Amino acid sequence: MDKLIKANFIREVQYATWLGNIIPIRKKNSQLYICVDFRDLNNACPKDDFPLLITELLMDATTGFEALSFMNGFSRYNQIKMDPKDEELMAFRTPQGIDYYTVMPVGLKNVEATYQRAMTIIFRGFLHNLVHIDDLVVKTKDKENHPHDLIKVFEKLRQHQLKMNPLKCVFGVTSGKFFSFLVRKKGIEIGLGKVKSIIQMSPLRNLRELRGLHRSLAYKVLYLKFVRKLSTFHKTSEKGHTLHLESNLSKCS
Repeated sequence: MDKLIKANFIREVQYATWLGNIIPIRKKNSQLYICVDFRDLNNACPKDDFPLLITELLMDATTGFEALSFMNGFSRYNQIKMDPKDEELMAFRTPQGIDYYTVMPVGLKNVEATYQRAMTIIFRGFLHNLVHIDDLVVKTKDKENHPHDLIKVFEKLRQHQLKMNPLKCVFGVTSGKFFSFLVRKKGIEIGLGKVKSIIQMSPLRNLRELRGLHRSLAYKVLYLKFVRKLSTFHKTSEKGHTLHLESNLSKCS
């Protein structure tokens, strides 16, 4: 809380219209993250239907480039200021009293759409950029021109007072991790951590286990290029079809 006060992200209020409770969450890097339960306020707000970019199209657009730079926004949504007349609606209860957010907090409805709209407007016309919420990719066909593209991006970030997280930025690489995929000039690879369970999975022994795998893959739809081949599973699991697990599963590998 002291860090939020020092950064001028929150202020004290005496009479709040809406009031939420804080929820402490432990992140992967062991840092403690404070979220607010905005469910009541979110239910009273209309939905912003600004479209988020399709992940699969973003992945395809990162291939075929000699130089790539990956950046991640610092403090994510907190870089966008709240409208002063709406700030006190972000009030929440703490052991020290009642405070409210002066910046856009995590957990508030429409924050992703609002952030995406801002980044889309800021980087409109930058054909060498990909922006998905707080993930920014600068891509260049010829690596000699990559520093020039980065300078233009940094100038734009400085103009709008946007900060990147240096711990999550890499510059001028030929490959990198993007949405849990490894993107290269030649194509896209799936991270081994995401398919570890499938690699270590025991061989299917009967039709029931095959149908269970089919349902799991169909629900998660993690990797579309793999799921497109589920027709083989579907035909095999239908009634009246002979079960040939070894030959059919080999078609999906």
